[in-house]
Amino acid sequence: MNKKEVYDTFAQLEKDATATLEQLQKMKHEVELLMESNTALSIENQHLRDRLAELEKQEQLNKEMSTPEMSQSRLNLEKIYEEGFHVCNVFYGSRRVEDEPCAFCIDVIYGERK
Repeated sequence: MNKKEVYDTFAQLEKDATATLEQLQKMKHEVELLMESNTALSIENQHLRDRLAELEKQEQLNKEMSTPEMSQSRLNLEKIYEEGFHVCNVFYGSRRVEDEPCAFCIDVIYGERK
Protein backbone atom coordinates (compact mmCIF):
# COMPACT_ATOMS: atom_id res chain seq x y z
CA MET A 1 0.00 0.00 0.00
CA ASN A 2 1.35 3.37 -0.89
CA LYS A 3 1.04 6.51 1.18
CA LYS A 4 -1.90 7.88 -0.79
CA GLU A 5 -3.95 4.71 -0.34
CA VAL A 6 -3.24 4.68 3.40
CA TYR A 7 -4.25 8.35 3.68
CA ASP A 8 -7.42 7.77 1.61
CA THR A 9 -8.31 4.76 3.75
CA PHE A 10 -7.92 6.81 6.95
CA ALA A 11 -9.98 9.63 5.46
CA GLN A 12 -12.76 7.19 4.53
CA LEU A 13 -12.67 5.58 8.00
CA GLU A 14 -12.90 9.04 9.56
CA LYS A 15 -15.97 9.87 7.42
CA ASP A 16 -17.59 6.57 8.33
CA ALA A 17 -16.86 7.07 12.03
CA THR A 18 -18.26 10.61 11.90
CA ALA A 19 -21.43 9.40 10.17
CA THR A 20 -21.80 6.59 12.71
CA LEU A 21 -21.33 9.04 15.58
CA GLU A 22 -24.01 11.35 14.13
CA GLN A 23 -26.40 8.40 13.85
CA LEU A 24 -25.66 7.38 17.44
CA GLN A 25 -26.31 10.94 18.65
CA LYS A 26 -29.62 11.09 16.79
CA MET A 27 -30.66 7.71 18.17
CA LYS A 28 -29.63 8.76 21.69
CA HIS A 29 -31.78 11.90 21.38
CA GLU A 30 -34.77 9.85 20.19
CA VAL A 31 -34.35 7.38 23.06
CA GLU A 32 -34.23 10.28 25.54
CA LEU A 33 -37.47 11.67 24.11
CA LEU A 34 -39.11 8.25 24.32
CA MET A 35 -37.97 7.79 27.92
CA GLU A 36 -39.35 11.21 28.90
CA SER A 37 -42.66 10.43 27.22
CA ASN A 38 -42.78 7.00 28.85
CA THR A 39 -42.15 8.49 32.29
CA ALA A 40 -44.83 11.14 31.81
CA LEU A 41 -47.33 8.51 30.65
CA SER A 42 -46.47 6.23 33.57
CA ILE A 43 -47.08 9.05 36.05
CA GLU A 44 -50.35 9.99 34.36
CA ASN A 45 -51.41 6.34 34.29
CA GLN A 46 -50.74 6.01 38.03
CA HIS A 47 -52.76 9.16 38.74
CA LEU A 48 -55.64 7.77 36.69
CA ARG A 49 -55.50 4.45 38.55
CA ASP A 50 -55.52 6.29 41.88
CA ARG A 51 -58.48 8.42 40.79
CA LEU A 52 -60.36 5.36 39.53
CA ALA A 53 -59.80 3.57 42.83
CA GLU A 54 -61.03 6.65 44.68
CA LEU A 55 -64.17 6.85 42.52
CA GLU A 56 -64.87 3.14 42.94
CA LYS A 57 -64.50 3.47 46.71
CA GLN A 58 -66.86 6.46 46.74
CA GLU A 59 -69.37 4.61 44.57
CA GLN A 60 -69.25 1.63 46.92
CA LEU A 61 -69.88 3.92 49.89
CA ASN A 62 -72.79 5.56 48.06
CA LYS A 63 -74.32 2.17 47.31
CA GLU A 64 -74.02 1.10 50.92
CA MET A 65 -75.64 4.32 52.17
CA SER A 66 -78.33 4.65 49.50
CA THR A 67 -81.93 3.76 49.99
CA PRO A 68 -83.33 0.59 48.44
CA GLU A 69 -84.01 0.60 44.72
CA MET A 70 -87.33 1.95 43.47
CA SER A 71 -89.70 -0.29 41.59
CA GLN A 72 -89.83 -0.06 37.81
CA SER A 73 -93.21 1.68 37.88
CA ARG A 74 -91.90 4.38 40.25
CA LEU A 75 -88.82 4.80 38.04
CA ASN A 76 -91.15 5.33 35.07
CA LEU A 77 -93.15 7.92 37.03
CA GLU A 78 -89.90 9.64 38.02
CA LYS A 79 -88.83 9.79 34.39
CA ILE A 80 -92.15 11.30 33.31
CA TYR A 81 -91.92 13.83 36.16
CA GLU A 82 -88.35 14.79 35.14
CA GLU A 83 -89.58 15.33 31.59
CA GLY A 84 -91.87 18.05 32.93
CA PHE A 85 -95.24 16.35 33.48
CA HIS A 86 -97.33 15.82 36.60
CA VAL A 87 -97.76 12.23 37.78
CA CYS A 88 -100.00 12.96 40.77
CA ASN A 89 -103.71 12.18 40.73
CA VAL A 90 -104.53 15.90 41.07
CA PHE A 91 -102.83 17.19 37.90
CA TYR A 92 -101.90 13.93 36.14
CA GLY A 93 -100.61 14.40 32.59
CA SER A 94 -100.53 18.19 32.59
CA ARG A 95 -97.26 19.99 31.98
CA ARG A 96 -95.46 21.47 34.98
CA VAL A 97 -95.03 25.20 34.32
CA GLU A 98 -91.30 26.03 34.27
CA ASP A 99 -90.65 22.63 35.86
CA GLU A 100 -91.95 23.80 39.25
CA PRO A 101 -91.86 21.10 41.92
CA CYS A 102 -95.11 19.42 42.88
CA ALA A 103 -95.49 18.02 46.40
CA PHE A 104 -98.20 15.62 45.25
CA CYS A 105 -96.02 14.18 42.50
CA ILE A 106 -93.02 13.86 44.80
CA ASP A 107 -95.20 12.03 47.32
CA VAL A 108 -96.41 9.64 44.62
CA ILE A 109 -92.88 8.91 43.44
CA TYR A 110 -90.86 8.93 46.67
CA GLY A 111 -93.58 8.56 49.28
CA GLU A 112 -94.09 5.59 51.55
CA ARG A 113 -92.86 2.48 49.81
CA LYS A 114 -94.80 -0.67 50.42
